[in-house]
Formats: sequence, C-alpha cells, structure tokens
Amino acid sequence: MEQGLSTRIREYFSIEEQDIRQYSPLTLAFIGDAVYEVIIRSIVVDKGNTVPGKLHGHSAHLVKAVSQKLMIEAVEDDLDEEETDIYRRGRNAKSYSKAKNASVHDYRIATGFEALIGYLYLKDRMERILELVYTGLERTGLEK
Repeated sequence: MEQGLSTRIREYFSIEEQDIRQYSPLTLAFIGDAVYEVIIRSIVVDKGNTVPGKLHGHSAHLVKAVSQKLMIEAVEDDLDEEETDIYRRGRNAKSYSKAKNASVHDYRIATGFEALIGYLYLKDRMERILELVYTGLERTGLEK
C-alpha cells in the first residue's frame, strides 16, 4: 500500500513522528485549512482553465467559514465517534482570530471542520477526507 503524503513528508525531511492526539485543535485546523484549500483548488482548476481571478473567486467561495460550516453540518451524522470528538475539540477551541466575513459561531464550527480535516490528513486518511468533502459538496450544492 502506498504511503500517504503526510508520512512521505515526515520521512523525506526526517521529521520524528508525533502523537497527533496531543496536538492542539488549532494546530490541526492550521494544517486542515491548507489541505482543504488544496482539494478545493484542485476541483476548481480541473473544471476549466481560466484567469486566476475567476479561479480564486470560485475557490474562495468554497473555503470561506460559512461554506465550511455548511459542509460539516452536511456530513456530521456520517462521522464516527473519533471524528466527532476531533470536530468538537476544534469547534470548542478558543481562537484569538476571527474570519473576516463570518460570525464567531460560524467561525468556530469551521475551525472544527478544519481540525477534522487536519487530523485525518496527519493520520494519512486522504480517502476519508475526499469522501467527506465529496459528500459535503453534493449535499450542500456549494460546488454548482
């Protein structure tokens, strides 16, 4: 079985493996935000070669906090116990920043979503991430 990107990066750069259960939810959200953005940008780019401004506009719509909130709400019932726990930890984390165009409530829910994506990424569970993103986009209709 091929190793996931997270494991390959750790090996390539000789980074010692950590117990990710000890990571703060905001650390998980930090990496999860980037992973989710790469997925969304990949989808947007594959839909058509166009000017960067249009690409950015469409991807920005899908990665903003309100959209992430809708995504997690669409898949929340599909999460297992461990995933639900990670999402809740992220959602309940006390962040000292706020999204530009989101309420504190929506921003916290989005942070929970990002923490879940980050956790799954660090566990090399890309297939699960893709499944959740695909299902979330389908159920919310955000991608259309």
